[in-house]
Amino acid sequence: MVHTVSKGDLRGTASGVLFMAFFGTLWAYTGVMGLQGWGSPWLLIITITIGLLLAVGGFSLISASRDFPQGTSIRSGNDGRKMRMWFNTIFAAEGIAIGIAIGVCNAVGHPEYIPIIIALIVGLHFLPLARLFRVRIYYYTGILLCVVPVFTWLFIPETLSLSGHQLNAYMTVVGLGSALILWVTSIAIWMTGRRLIGLASDQVTNDLTL
Repeated sequence: MVHTVSKGDLRGTASGVLFMAFFGTLWAYTGVMGLQGWGSPWLLIITITIGLLLAVGGFSLISASRDFPQGTSIRSGNDGRKMRMWFNTIFAAEGIAIGIAIGVCNAVGHPEYIPIIIALIVGLHFLPLARLFRVRIYYYTGILLCVVPVFTWLFIPETLSLSGHQLNAYMTVVGLGSALILWVTSIAIWMTGRRLIGLASDQVTNDLTL
């Protein structure tokens, strides 16, 4: 039986694009703030522009989904309510873990480790999401988001000097590295959405020729 691409399939994909675009831009902002004024305001403008372009891509998928039937989602084998419950649980656990990490780092007098630990938590939370949504690329996203902070902690000094600016290297490397990973993930998901549109178009063409 050939699956018909549904409105839910495309809107779910669009949500992924928007999610990655938004949080990627937040991480990029963190990275730019770590530069302590170096490259401002142009880096900030570039950051916002990239986020907006990716958001436009996500909304374009939502707009295209209006022409699709309600149908049955590709994830119809999963109970929607159970999926939402697990998503909320994972998201809440991530938020609680981040809150605890910030509190502990401040309490022990090492706030410089906050971006590193947060990036690790964010990376780890992608692994159950990959299984939940059956999106393979989330495994790679999660693993890379864990590699960046570990690499930073092992090989990058806490501060660097660039053109007279004292940079917060932890914030810069983790922030911009995480942003790049999430933005690339956003583009990959958008391309999946475009393939779904192409698949639907092929199905319509085949139906007309039968």
